[in-house]
Amino acid sequence: MDVLASIGRGTISIFATIGKITAFAAIGLSHCVRPPFYPRLITQQMIEIGYYSLPVVGLTAIFTGAVLALQSFSGFGFAGEATIANVVVWGITRELGPVLAGLMVAGRIGAAMAAEIGTMRVTEQIDALTTLSTNPYKYLVAPRLIAAIAMLPLLVLVADAIGVLGGFLVSIYDFGFNPATYLKSTWDSIDATGFLSGLVKAAVFGFLVALMGTYHGYHSRGGAEGVGQATTNAVVSASILLLLFNFIITAIFFAA
Repeated sequence: MDVLASIGRGTISIFATIGKITAFAAIGLSHCVRPPFYPRLITQQMIEIGYYSLPVVGLTAIFTGAVLALQSFSGFGFAGEATIANVVVWGITRELGPVLAGLMVAGRIGAAMAAEIGTMRVTEQIDALTTLSTNPYKYLVAPRLIAAIAMLPLLVLVADAIGVLGGFLVSIYDFGFNPATYLKSTWDSIDATGFLSGLVKAAVFGFLVALMGTYHGYHSRGGAEGVGQATTNAVVSASILLLLFNFIITAIFFAA
């Protein structure tokens, strides 16, 4: 009976957490579309999420594209420009660009959001906002959700371009491919559905990263230790949800 009781408690806890996150997401999204808005805070978060994430996303993308070209050439034994270009473009735009950009942003931005809001929670600054008649969801959660949903697709566009560039450089300088032929094959390999699926994934990933960062920070307890735990939970949960929704969106777009 003790085993069954522990399983029951765990199951109830999981569904309770899912319910809390769903309610938090619904409230946050409702404040994203209802005035008043805080343009300065939204712009500040866009710069933090988009501009300051460019270096890590760009480095990740260019090395991923280069490695993908190397592995494709090695795996096929011998392949021409069209084959390598097709593999690089499809791999980057459909999967690796959105997923790796989302994971990098989750590690950088999700942790920062959880730490910042968690510190505000344990130092009672969120309670002070409520006392001053400022809705914490409107002031803290909504700007981050809006900024993340808007900036992740732009980051993925940059990641796609840089990733394809990495494959191009390796193919030209290591394999000796003709640049004009490779570029033409790259352009011909771009698939509208795959490209669109990557941007949809990016918007969803941005929402998930911001949601997990703000949720865990908002509900952190227990001083510095609680803030650290909230930061860890934000990154881990965002990464897991990101991979889960990556599968779901891929199945929606490419299911037979």
